[in-house]
Amino acid sequence: MNMKKRISTLIVFAGLIVSVFGEVPFNGLLLDREMKPKKGVKVYVNDPKRYASTDKQGRFGLTDVQPDDTLTLVLSKKESVRIPVEGRRGIRIILAGNNDVTAENDDEIADTGYGYVKRREFTGVSSGISGDRLRATGCRNVLEALKGLVPGLNITGSGGSYTVNIRGTKSLNGPNEPIYVVDGVVVPALDFVSMYDVDHVEVLKDASQYGSRGANGAVLVTTKTGASRKK
Repeated sequence: MNMKKRISTLIVFAGLIVSVFGEVPFNGLLLDREMKPKKGVKVYVNDPKRYASTDKQGRFGLTDVQPDDTLTLVLSKKESVRIPVEGRRGIRIILAGNNDVTAENDDEIADTGYGYVKRREFTGVSSGISGDRLRATGCRNVLEALKGLVPGLNITGSGGSYTVNIRGTKSLNGPNEPIYVVDGVVVPALDFVSMYDVDHVEVLKDASQYGSRGANGAVLVTTKTGASRKK
């Protein structure tokens, strides 16, 4: 193999490594000064509208994290913490207060694989898109507004007739469309949802909590009324 071919092969190989790395699960655990889990903290990398959220045990999972990325933890409307990833795949974060933050590599957390990611998706924060962002597209239909906003979500069609696919074509004969859930209720379509009433939309690749119906994922819509009830 001559030098040009070797260089070309190395470039392609490096590109594959970077591509695959982005799909590797990144798991985290967030604790307070008393080593108790912090629940409901929003965590994102580049886009605050696409985030994970810590569960009641302080766990969160992401799949779009690169070695040189920085995590942003939103503790409140006025307070956030930024933590460099520095190539880690599992991280234990301790918030001791007074800007005292410890972030440690944790191989045990990393070894859980997609476990934390699935837990995050189970709680409905796989790809959180706010209603304001959807309305900014100028679209009047929720599915139309989601086009291009969620990685892996493919929406084709227009005028109220859409084909939606989250996890790729799994069945040649059976349905591949996700289920639709509005304020916790499974519905046949989203046509009746007013864009002005949308608080946020979440797209789940793993919707196993809905049984066999969620095998192709789910699109969850929370209206302003539904969000008010939760609060």
